[in-house]
Amino acid sequence: MPKISEKGKQMPASPIRKLTPLAEKAKAEGKKVYHLNIGQPDIETPAVMLNAIKNIDFKVWAYTASEGTVAYRKALAQYYNKLGYNITPEDILVTTGGSEAIIISLMTCLNQGDEVIIPEPFYANYNAYACQSDSVVKPILSVIDNGFALPPIAEFEKSITSKTKAIMICNPNNPTGYLYSRQEFLDLKELALKHDLYIIADEAYREFCYEGKEFLSPMHFDGLEDHVIIIDTVSKRYSACGARLGCIITKNKAVMEIALRFAQARLSPGLVEQIAGEAAALHTPDEYFKEVNQEYEKRRNILVSSLNKMEGVFCPNPGGAFYVVAKLPIDNADRFCKWMLEEFSYENQTVMLAPATGFYATKGVGENEVRMAYVLNQTDLTNAMICLEKALEVYPGRTLASDKKLTNVHL
Repeated sequence: MPKISEKGKQMPASPIRKLTPLAEKAKAEGKKVYHLNIGQPDIETPAVMLNAIKNIDFKVWAYTASEGTVAYRKALAQYYNKLGYNITPEDILVTTGGSEAIIISLMTCLNQGDEVIIPEPFYANYNAYACQSDSVVKPILSVIDNGFALPPIAEFEKSITSKTKAIMICNPNNPTGYLYSRQEFLDLKELALKHDLYIIADEAYREFCYEGKEFLSPMHFDGLEDHVIIIDTVSKRYSACGARLGCIITKNKAVMEIALRFAQARLSPGLVEQIAGEAAALHTPDEYFKEVNQEYEKRRNILVSSLNKMEGVFCPNPGGAFYVVAKLPIDNADRFCKWMLEEFSYENQTVMLAPATGFYATKGVGENEVRMAYVLNQTDLTNAMICLEKALEVYPGRTLASDKKLTNVHL
């Protein structure tokens, strides 16, 4: 029998999706499953985006340019320049989702075996992207007790070697919801310039910042023009996860030249998706983002307040995105999440969560933590929290109550 590749064996399974068969089995048994495991919003996609698809009129569904259509990149540049990025369409490379943008960026900037420093917990698929690009993730541990704040720069310094080529961040953060401060960006800027490193910033959740908190990008800081690579996607901004449309933004011409070669090898991003993306970038009203932001903030408040009222549970209050990482009084998050789907039911309902262990590269960390996405409507979210509290009361692996002295920490 032919053998599987070693790289294939090393590819990690998604902690977000690996329990899906158990959820489907629970549904087949008649249970209602509240999906808090995956960032699939139930917010409606902007009408202008859907109407652009409905009104398409072409005779040939043709290839587009490998870097994306001129019309879409012009629309994107207009969107980003309203945010103060000061870019041109030539600084944008359109990709098939943010995932491809990250993979191309890593392949462009890192040699085989080179290292990228990432504060953990981080989006689980970063591990998979590193595997695909033959790069190595060097995790820097942030902790729930201080709301997952960026670790001291001294910790980054300890991890820098001759193979370190980049630092990757997600702001606002998936999975924690942490929102980076101005001082943290200044520290990262100093580090990048001192050691000549790239800063790869995943900004998929840019539009979701709460309580008037300021969103900052490394694009806003002078002196980093050749160091910054922005990763973006329409998936979360427009609740268009199925569009698989993302982009790379950089003012570094050498990076863009090589990234384009990788893009040419996969031919081109989709035409229909770019037509929809262009309409969204140009015509989505500000009111849409305002209403969506307000809705997510209400959901966040329901989730965080409900969790912190549960005995032994601690959940920091996130400043952005639509995720939390919570510490539960459980022996093992993987075991608990599996038990929730296989064995637990409250009024014929259960909750699907993502074990936080899959969001850490450091082994043995996050074993009593779970990630939740507050992407359900407020009623379902409230019911899910009731269900979770009932589950924690009867879970066989329940541990002693956690220290809840830090419940007022804001991310």
